[in-house]
Amino acid sequence: MVSTPSRPAPRPLNFWVCLGVPAVAAIILVLLELTSLDIDLARLFYDPVAGEFIGRHSYFLEDILHDRAKQVVIAFSVFAILGYIASFFMTKLKPFKRELGCLVLSLGLATSFVTPMKAVTAVQCPWSLEQFGGHETYSELLSPRPHTDKPGRCWPGGHAATGFTLFALFFVLRDRRPRMARAALVFAFALGSVFSIGRMMQGAHFFSHNVWTAVFCWLICLGSYYYVLYRPMMKTERAIKADPVSA
Repeated sequence: MVSTPSRPAPRPLNFWVCLGVPAVAAIILVLLELTSLDIDLARLFYDPVAGEFIGRHSYFLEDILHDRAKQVVIAFSVFAILGYIASFFMTKLKPFKRELGCLVLSLGLATSFVTPMKAVTAVQCPWSLEQFGGHETYSELLSPRPHTDKPGRCWPGGHAATGFTLFALFFVLRDRRPRMARAALVFAFALGSVFSIGRMMQGAHFFSHNVWTAVFCWLICLGSYYYVLYRPMMKTERAIKADPVSA
């Protein structure tokens, strides 16, 4: 008889860190609205002579780093869904059913929230603004939008979410493979950052748009993990494990 690995007990989760870091980041982002940091950073990628962003027509940034990279992450998500479905029937995958379900849930939620929020917030892209050769008026995130026939669809950053959604891998792996989970966390953060910078170079998003995306993706993946996988042992369970004879 072949033994299958049981689901390990969840490792302790430091909620002060997991919730505190994104909370501090959100406060800083709100305060940054009082500065011109977004505009200043966008100017680094804008060529006033050509009247456009330096990566606006870049084949690498648009076709490779945007389109092809997104397709790879979509393919990974499809495989995750197939794996979850297969876990109901395949003996080898059944012990990983909850992890696969958590992964699918995290990937789905961390990408699907972007489009509705874009429609609600109507924030303009840098390339549409008067400062960068466009015709629209800049407005802070929390301020009213100037009247326009073409509402913006640029907050939060959609392509950044394609990378930051892989925070899900960190949470799915943290109990079984802690070292691999840390590597997945670094990979997801790096990939989301690369995607973010690429879109900033094209004029598609401001810096803050992408950081907000990272915050939302982290909280979504954390919440999915907490409700699907995180089941800390009760005091009685810890007592039994510590002293099974007397218990």
